[in-house]
Order: sequence, then structure tokens, then C-alpha cells
Amino acid sequence: MFFARCILLLSFPLFFQGCAYFEQKQSPWKAAVNRHTSQLGYRNWIVIAEASFPALNRTGIGQVSANVEIPEALDYVLKIIDESQNVKPAIYFTKESQVIENNQAPGIDQLRERLAISIRSMETTKVEQDSLIAILQDVNRSFDVLIVRTTSTLPYSSVFLELQPGYWDAEAEEKLRQRMTATTAPAVPN
Repeated sequence: MFFARCILLLSFPLFFQGCAYFEQKQSPWKAAVNRHTSQLGYRNWIVIAEASFPALNRTGIGQVSANVEIPEALDYVLKIIDESQNVKPAIYFTKESQVIENNQAPGIDQLRERLAISIRSMETTKVEQDSLIAILQDVNRSFDVLIVRTTSTLPYSSVFLELQPGYWDAEAEEKLRQRMTATTAPAVPN
């Protein structure tokens, strides 16, 4: 038993050295996304942003530069969110990105196809970009926002993720509210 404890104690430094080695080998933007997303929860936002997305300068906004295109960054962020199991994303695309034609922004058709693969069968909502940015500015008063700035240079191509509870959905919330109303309603005399 003593020998087993000694081996276990001696193996801890090797384990942590292995973790440090992994972080060194991982790209800096992925390590930064891992750090930020591990602290995010319900009502926080993540933006997978095009290269010209405005830099927001409020406290509570984390910004990470990713030397990849939007689909690769989105794939990675969705994977990290899925692994966390405590949150799930509500996905927002800009309305503008859905109507821009390929002759106006060459490559936009391929981007839309690639994003459809990334989000699989998840539901999405289309909102004008100015409205989404206004939401971010309002949300940031109380909640954190992470912006992952990519190298993508297609207009209105940013993808917005609003984090929702991974173990509770709108239907469960509605049932809870109905039960609360039913149990707290004053009794009506006959």
C-alpha cells in the first residue's frame, strides 16, 4: 500500500507536465478560447467574428484572435460548448449574410454551405447585425462576451452564440412557471 501511494504521488508532477506540454502544443487561440469558455455560462455570448468586426472596449468583453476562418473557429467553439454539457448555444446569423449574393461577396455561398455543416441540425435565428451588436452592448452590462476574431473577410459573416442552460430548456421553464402560478394563486371562495 505504501508503495502504491508513493507511485501515485510521484506521478502527479508527470501528469501536470503532460498538461502543460499539451497546452504548449495547442494553438494559442484555442487555449484562450478554452480559458474563456470554461468561465462562461447562461446568458453569456460568444461571437465568431469576421476580421473587420468592431473591437468592443467594455469590461467583461474578452477578445481572442484566431488565425483561422469562421467555420473552423465555429467548429471548435461548438465542440467545446458541447463537451461542457452545462450550456448549449442559441445560434444567430445576420439577416444580411442570408441575402448577400456571391457576385457581391465571392465565397459567401461556400461559407453558408460550410456553416450549415457546422451547425448540423441546430436551430438558428436571423437578426440584423446592428441589432445583434446592440444586444451585445446591452448584455455586456451584466454578462460576459467573448469575441473570437477570425481571418474571414466576408461581410456580415459573424456568427453569434447566446449561451443557454444545457440541462434546462424553454419548455421546462414554461412548465415551472405554470406550476408556480397555479400554486401561488389565491384560493377563490365558492
